[in-house]
Amino acid sequence: MAQAASNTQGQDYELRDPDVRLMLRVRDDDAAAFEELMLRYQNRVLTLLEHMVAHRHQAEDLTQDVFLRVYRARKHYVPGSKFSTWLFTIVNNVASNAKRSRARRREVNLDPGTSSGSGPVARQNLDAIAVAASGSMPSRLVVKAEMRDVIRAAVSELNDRQRMAVLLSKFEGMGYADIAKAMEMTPQAIKSLLSRARENLRGFLEPYLERGDRPASEGNGESNGA
Repeated sequence: MAQAASNTQGQDYELRDPDVRLMLRVRDDDAAAFEELMLRYQNRVLTLLEHMVAHRHQAEDLTQDVFLRVYRARKHYVPGSKFSTWLFTIVNNVASNAKRSRARRREVNLDPGTSSGSGPVARQNLDAIAVAASGSMPSRLVVKAEMRDVIRAAVSELNDRQRMAVLLSKFEGMGYADIAKAMEMTPQAIKSLLSRARENLRGFLEPYLERGDRPASEGNGESNGA
């Protein structure tokens, strides 16, 4: 019974998600399908990883690692969710592994030219984070170009799990259930995580909105709760 339900679900995703169909072709060793998936997702993956690891060159390396993992996993691929959800599960794992490895090496010398704020981020997504974080913030207080820079800095101050949840929510438009799958948490836990992230973002932004004080340009991801 469970196997039949799983097969039905997989067929449903195959019908509704063109990227699932592409990945099934990749499973059958279709190189053109793999190239198409990379073209569709590599910039999105790179942008997210830049915000997670704060180094452009490292994010580029990790993006290659993500797609290498996708290719290596092709023969075992079963469409149990949207392709993007499955992909960003891999992205989350790669980012988490990179952060743990970096913490073990205690790398403290940062290249000022490779922070997450320099990455290619869609403007509307940063504006959406600003709206979500600021609640009833009067629009007349926002100078959009500057506000986007402040939002980048504020997002970098979140801890890793909060930052990933916010990026998947606001950049990728994923709902609680899909974010939960990608981050291997429950939907209720994701809802709580995003609520805390919004509170923290509001706390980072209030000094800027009230006095023009900017948050730090880079966060350490070690504070502000789970």
